[in-house]
Amino acid sequence: MGVPATIEFENAIQQRIYDEVERSGSVSIEEVRDEVRVDAPSGSKPARSGTTEPQVRIPPEEFREYVSALLDAGHLVEREGELHLALDSDVEEYDEDGLSYRIRQAHQFDRRGIETAIREVADEGASIAAERVSADIDDEGALLRNNDRRSRMFYVATVGDGENEGEIAGWVHIDAPELDKLRHTAELTVGVRGPYRKHGVGSRLLERAMAWAHDVGYQKVYQSVPATNETAIDLLEDFSWETEAVRKDHYLIDDEFVDEVMMARKL
Repeated sequence: MGVPATIEFENAIQQRIYDEVERSGSVSIEEVRDEVRVDAPSGSKPARSGTTEPQVRIPPEEFREYVSALLDAGHLVEREGELHLALDSDVEEYDEDGLSYRIRQAHQFDRRGIETAIREVADEGASIAAERVSADIDDEGALLRNNDRRSRMFYVATVGDGENEGEIAGWVHIDAPELDKLRHTAELTVGVRGPYRKHGVGSRLLERAMAWAHDVGYQKVYQSVPATNETAIDLLEDFSWETEAVRKDHYLIDDEFVDEVMMARKL
């Protein structure tokens, strides 16, 4: 199977709408309509000398038809008046060792919760790569990416009931590079917040992410972890990941040098 297919659109307006949602993460229909403008119809007041042709908003009914086509095709979803990318709608429910939780694709509204979870895990020195991921989504503003240059998917585990219902217990992220010669590979990070460990959350997240990566056509997933994170290394080995290399004293954690363990698995 090849790398993820490029999305095909019926016309340029649909692609521009999709690109605006993809760039923003989540955006209202009216905000997209304001950004996706077209040339003024013939007979309109001509542009002054030295200026570009005037751009106008698409009429509401016509614009809604473009949006509806993208919704019907499964490229976008609409929630509470905002548009989001639609990549994976399946929700898995688990109840293990007294913890009820759900595994689902993350959405833009999960961004702050994911960043909080990543910071907690990173502060333990358990995942250095995840810190960079957090910085990337903070800089870009958008959680997910799905265009002809880059693909980034997040799945989250959320608490299923009780006073913490809906809270993010853990995450997994898959990020494909832009270089053509590496587009068969994808980087993966996974982490679970302290109170929710030992309930199978990490395993379930990893299973879901690797299944998605396989289904869309990646041939290899990889990640690097500090050698001190024995829990993560054991988890990856349980899923047939192998150590490809070790870089000595690559990290400085709590004033101590720590080796980097580079692991991968072919799909």
